[in-house]
Amino acid sequence: MTVSGFTFNAFSENTYLLHDATSQCVVVDPGCYDRAEQAALQAFITDHQLQVVLLLNTHCHIDHVFGNQFVLDTYKVPFLIHEADLATLRAVPAYAPSYGFPHYTPAEPTGFLTPGTPVRFGDTELEVRFAPGHAPGHVVFYHAPTKVVIGGDVLFQQSIGRTDLPGGDHATLIESIRTQLLTLPDDVTVYPGHGPATNIGAERRSNPFLR
Repeated sequence: MTVSGFTFNAFSENTYLLHDATSQCVVVDPGCYDRAEQAALQAFITDHQLQVVLLLNTHCHIDHVFGNQFVLDTYKVPFLIHEADLATLRAVPAYAPSYGFPHYTPAEPTGFLTPGTPVRFGDTELEVRFAPGHAPGHVVFYHAPTKVVIGGDVLFQQSIGRTDLPGGDHATLIESIRTQLLTLPDDVTVYPGHGPATNIGAERRSNPFLR
């Protein structure tokens, strides 16, 4: 599985395309808000002859969902989140204008992710792990063969997700990190929702929030 990343919007959010040798592709957390960002995502998909088959959200805070409706309108694919984050998603239209995003278009999921039930596309199978704390319905996606985690806003390089937003809880987040991420091998790469990639071993050894 190949991971292709983009950094979008004023929050410097990381959007990911997951694709494999079949050219099937999953869009994770599309943060593309304006037309230029949307065009950049679409151009990469077109240029690499990818077939988008699924839209996933790790969680549904504003910066991770800007492009949901664009992806749905463009590619007509299923859209999955964890059901516990449905209220988070539905709250975005009320506060988006106050954050300076008056043109946000809301989207509704077509189904829900179940931890323990894998997500499949092409020749790829992603493990869905439930990791609340930053958001009540946060999940991460683990691909064991390539040792990759798409981690959203749970674990960052030398940091962790914030827990002062509605539905956040620090103790829950720490428990999620310890049970859902630090149980993975040290050489697993974590692709976070913001900032550079890291790996489990480095965060296990030196992340100041996990001591």
